[in-house]
Amino acid sequence: MLQATNIALSYGKRVIFKDVNIKFTHGNCYGLIGANGAGKSTFLKILAGQKDADKGDVSIDPKERIAVLQQDQFAYDEETVLNTVIRGHQKLYDIKIEREALYAKTELSEEEGMRCGDLEIEFGEMNGYEAESDAYVLLSGLGISEEMGEMKMKELDGGDKVRVLLAQALFGNPDILLLDEPTNNLDVQSIAWLQEFLIRFPNTVIIVSHDRHFLNQVCTHMADIDYGQIKVYVGNYDFWYQASQLALQQRQQENKKAAAKVAELKEFIQRFSSNASKAKQATSRKKLLDKITVDDMPVSSRKYPWIAFKPERACGNVILEVDGLSKKIEGVDVLKDLTFSVNKGEKIGFVGTYGLAKTTLFQILAGELEPDSGSFRWGQTITTSYFPKENSQFFKDNLRLLDWFGEFIPPTESESYSRGFLGRMLFSGDEVEKKTGVLSGGEKVRCLLARMMLSGANALILDEPTNHLDLESITSLNNGLIAFPEVILFSSHDHECVATVANRIIELGPQGVIDKMICYDDYLEDAAIAEQREAIYAK
Repeated sequence: MLQATNIALSYGKRVIFKDVNIKFTHGNCYGLIGANGAGKSTFLKILAGQKDADKGDVSIDPKERIAVLQQDQFAYDEETVLNTVIRGHQKLYDIKIEREALYAKTELSEEEGMRCGDLEIEFGEMNGYEAESDAYVLLSGLGISEEMGEMKMKELDGGDKVRVLLAQALFGNPDILLLDEPTNNLDVQSIAWLQEFLIRFPNTVIIVSHDRHFLNQVCTHMADIDYGQIKVYVGNYDFWYQASQLALQQRQQENKKAAAKVAELKEFIQRFSSNASKAKQATSRKKLLDKITVDDMPVSSRKYPWIAFKPERACGNVILEVDGLSKKIEGVDVLKDLTFSVNKGEKIGFVGTYGLAKTTLFQILAGELEPDSGSFRWGQTITTSYFPKENSQFFKDNLRLLDWFGEFIPPTESESYSRGFLGRMLFSGDEVEKKTGVLSGGEKVRCLLARMMLSGANALILDEPTNHLDLESITSLNNGLIAFPEVILFSSHDHECVATVANRIIELGPQGVIDKMICYDDYLEDAAIAEQREAIYAK
């Protein structure tokens, strides 16, 4: 069991945790959730012993081992991939290295021979003889081939390094597993493998993730950071969301009833306190009034932006026709003879690991890039709005946020309109005076979504709009896209978003295209489609 007692942490006047008490019990998987800045990653570091709290203690059974998903991609650059994974169980790794060093000697002293015997016993007890094969099983599940095992970590790209570090955390059956955003840089197949691994994992797991589908699949409990406290709910993310919204509604309703009763009693007291025949009743009601407390709803760190896309007109019959579109980048075919058409009411999820193809297509359709050959045509009734994956060009002038947004509002609207609109996107008060150069990734995404909302477009093109957003903003965006009545072309690594928005799936692979009128979950489970997918990624 892992237990945190009276944990407190502050940065200056800002309280992150205040007397947090929580137990994480054996066999459960906890999703650690909270708004950006609530302290999720910080709390994981406190649990792992990587950061000290101002007050409080973290305790575990001395025999239990904690494994942590390391965030430093360069920490093991001079180590081989295989040894990096085995170092997830540091004691086993140390025994392995000492054992190999002793056996490399041509002669052993009596003391060294005795030491070899002790090492063999410990090595066997830790399943050391299976260490390499176990490591390769983990690497294979995460898309790292056996041939890469002897490569140095510095020879891998960033995405593969993250996979190796994840394998390191999973290695050796740790008693407590701490994972901070474990699905980052994983493809659909690797995420599915990780889900199955964690579902079968018998020990304690604590996860920070923005992937709602992943949390729903693997979590037995949600640990919600809010108000500087952590409250545990039994169930997955969807259950927590429904329960928390119900609790909030009930409390708001109770406050409304209490406020109405207070108003009624005050009116009675005011009307009859000077009336002798009613004075006793007025005094009685005054005592009752003193007992009624209208609790202000505590200010939550969790806030949901208001995201709603409203087209100025409906789409006509002709939406988009793409004919033989081709594009090479640095001599490589990114798009080759791509042909498809879009019909009314379609919300197309572009999926797959070939991200450059999706981005290139969207840039061409948005008019930002010219194809090498082929053509595309938007219908006469269509107006488009584009959310790019790379957005730095929109913020290079470092304007005051209010001025930046003012460039997109109708000329008839005033500054108060901009302030109101930005407020609904969680930029309130003095935050509208911030310069765009200091905005975080999530804040920039919310700005661009606000710009799209003002466009009145009836065809939306969105390239990974869920990147950098917290769970609350992803939920709001997801709901906004579901409610949008016209056409959407989008890509997202958020499984839930694709599964709930898209009614058509197009997968762009280096060797071909799959195009199906089908929901995303059915798409992933279809055996015939799985065979097609292997073909379009075949080398």
